[in-house]
Amino acid sequence: MVVDSHCHLHDPAFPDPLDALRVALAHDVWGVVAVGCDAETNARNLALAAAAPKTVWACLGFHPDQDRLTEADLEAVEQQLAEHHSRVVGVGEVGLPWYSLEGKADAAERASRGRARLDRLLALAARYDLAVSLHAPHGAAVGALEALERHHVERAVFHWHKAPAEVTRRIVDAGYFVSVTPEVVYRERDRALVEQVPLESLLVESDAPWQYDGEFAGLQSGPWLAARVAEEVAKLKREPIEDAMFQLSTNACRLFHLAWA
Repeated sequence: MVVDSHCHLHDPAFPDPLDALRVALAHDVWGVVAVGCDAETNARNLALAAAAPKTVWACLGFHPDQDRLTEADLEAVEQQLAEHHSRVVGVGEVGLPWYSLEGKADAAERASRGRARLDRLLALAARYDLAVSLHAPHGAAVGALEALERHHVERAVFHWHKAPAEVTRRIVDAGYFVSVTPEVVYRERDRALVEQVPLESLLVESDAPWQYDGEFAGLQSGPWLAARVAEEVAKLKREPIEDAMFQLSTNACRLFHLAWA
């Protein structure tokens, strides 16, 4: 059994999230960390965690690559964290903009605003001793790592991690986790990452309802895919699947302070 460490259960792709959880359990996924993107999706995650308290753990997030989000939206999320920090296991999905900067004339201004917003959110994570689920792909990873260290955040995962090997080493040496998605089944970059990173520093995730290629092309994406990711991690690490799943679940419990089901 394994934990899906990053899933958007709030998404309309899951009209019946509790049914999705039942399917996931049948595929050896015993729990889901539900990440949010804004105040509305955060509220849905809080409701889901209340409805399935032994299966869903909520994070409250503010997605850095969504242009529509304003300062007022950020303030609403900050207020949610102040009110509900005792009911959640993390701040996420938060991080630094990357994809939304591409081709933008004001990319430098957007990047600066993103750094300031992340600083505000990490300050709250440190205040309430919450884990952080980071969106910091490629060139954003170094800035996110420096922000974590500046705010003395002790627990964090770089979700769907994509960065050069030397940056990954810095992240792992700092005591943080990195996670991999179903892309590890068919993409060499992700496979090389798993081979580089110790099993004790890895998490698995679906990032559902994101759609994948390879053997997953045309299939519905859901938290159940985290078990397939764990299976591939076990193969790459040459570990028995049961041992790999146990370690990956242990990692998720350490990061998010979860209790075993």
